[in-house]
Amino acid sequence: MNCIEHENISGEFRVFDVRSNKRKHAHVQEKYTRPPANPPREKIMPTDQDWPSVWPGPRTFHPASVPLTVRQGMDKNQKIAPPSKYANAELMKIPNFLHLTPPAVKRHCDAIKKFCTPWPNELDTDENINKHFPLKIITNDYCYSSPKIRDPKARVVTFKFPLSAMTLNNHAEDKIKRLLGERFNQETGEVTLVTDRCPMRRQNYDYNMYLLVALYYESMNVEEWEAEKQEEDMEYYDWEKNPSKKAYIALKYWPKPVDEIKIDEISLENDEKAQNYKEAVTDLFNKGETTHNLFKYKEAVLKIVNDEFQNLDVGNMCQ
Repeated sequence: MNCIEHENISGEFRVFDVRSNKRKHAHVQEKYTRPPANPPREKIMPTDQDWPSVWPGPRTFHPASVPLTVRQGMDKNQKIAPPSKYANAELMKIPNFLHLTPPAVKRHCDAIKKFCTPWPNELDTDENINKHFPLKIITNDYCYSSPKIRDPKARVVTFKFPLSAMTLNNHAEDKIKRLLGERFNQETGEVTLVTDRCPMRRQNYDYNMYLLVALYYESMNVEEWEAEKQEEDMEYYDWEKNPSKKAYIALKYWPKPVDEIKIDEISLENDEKAQNYKEAVTDLFNKGETTHNLFKYKEAVLKIVNDEFQNLDVGNMCQ
């Protein structure tokens, strides 16, 4: 109150000068001089340097470490050259393979060579490889410009193998063909299983393996109603169980009576005419009456008739 009364009495206010206080304590600052920047690394790289040591593994593109003139992108008006590698975000979006140069690959191969075994001599040809390893697993990897390098199409897994590689009897082979449907190629005898319903490649691979095992055991399984099937109920023509085989054997052993011939004990595996006739008749019933199948059936029948009549004694037949 005394201070306020004093101020009111005198009618004057003291002025606080900020600048005067700074002037008393001001000091002279030295001007900062930025040291000269070092030149980019690409300018001082020796030409015979060890590149795998500079770029040992996959990493984001770094312009100062790559001694190459790299450009990517495009001007909107297409009047100037594509942007250079410095401050180029396009080059940093995509993965690069600068770590997979030939010297780096050779060095990696030499490092893992001691863990490898010699190639088996039994697998010297493609035929032997397909014989011992009939299953082919096909996958695809994609590389494209995107914020993420994972492509949805890379999850697809394809299995290919010949159906003959599976140990199946006649019943199981016919059943598995019907289960496969369009996945079985009748012309090449190859099975193709494609899975893409799972999000990951490993999951689709496991699902394909499950399908393969399930198809095999389901085809080998014989239901009770299948044992009651008669020849008229069969979905395909079996030459071994039809009168066509009995007629061929009867013609071959003529004039011996059919009742005296033990048809079940006769093997026709080494009989070329019988095998050709069997194939022609089977294709005619199972694959349809096409021009090719009819011509093949005609040639097989004429071959049998001509050969059998040449072997017959016509003189004894007339007597």
